[in-house]
Amino acid sequence: MSRIQLLDPATASPAAAEQLAITKQAFGTVPNMFATVAHSPAAHAAMNGFFAALGKGALAGKVGEQVAIAVAHINGCQYCLSAHTAIGGMHRVSEANLESARHGDSDDPMARAAMGLALEIVRTRGRVSDSALAHARLAGLDDAAIVEVVAHVALNVFTNYLNNLAQTTIDFPVIALESAA
Repeated sequence: MSRIQLLDPATASPAAAEQLAITKQAFGTVPNMFATVAHSPAAHAAMNGFFAALGKGALAGKVGEQVAIAVAHINGCQYCLSAHTAIGGMHRVSEANLESARHGDSDDPMARAAMGLALEIVRTRGRVSDSALAHARLAGLDDAAIVEVVAHVALNVFTNYLNNLAQTTIDFPVIALESAA
């Protein structure tokens, strides 16, 4: 049971209702995570904007979803692990890569490099070593992609922590954290 109740659009403030409508337009539905964050229209607007902007970035789609899976796994967020596994499938990430993304691996060198950097950012709280950064660059990440990896980490840490705190009810096919470990 969720520790923060889902905000009902019928009783939402005008600002919250506006953000819920933006979410529904973008996703075709309002996932439970968005109905949870909607209690704060400011946080919801930030999250909607972050998803929209990163969706148009260099690491959008397949790579971004694999980064999200890796970060969700390391942060123990079953909601985000489940959501991004489902969304990754919609982006045609293979089943093998969806599974290996939990551990920061992929048969796509760009995805592997982005996940490796993302996991290092999470582990070191952004204090990535010169050698880890050089490794990411050698693997093909330029400065723009590196900044975008940091942005993906920031967004996913926010959503992971929110869902872990709220214990948001999972409204995607559930991926067990135990099978991800």
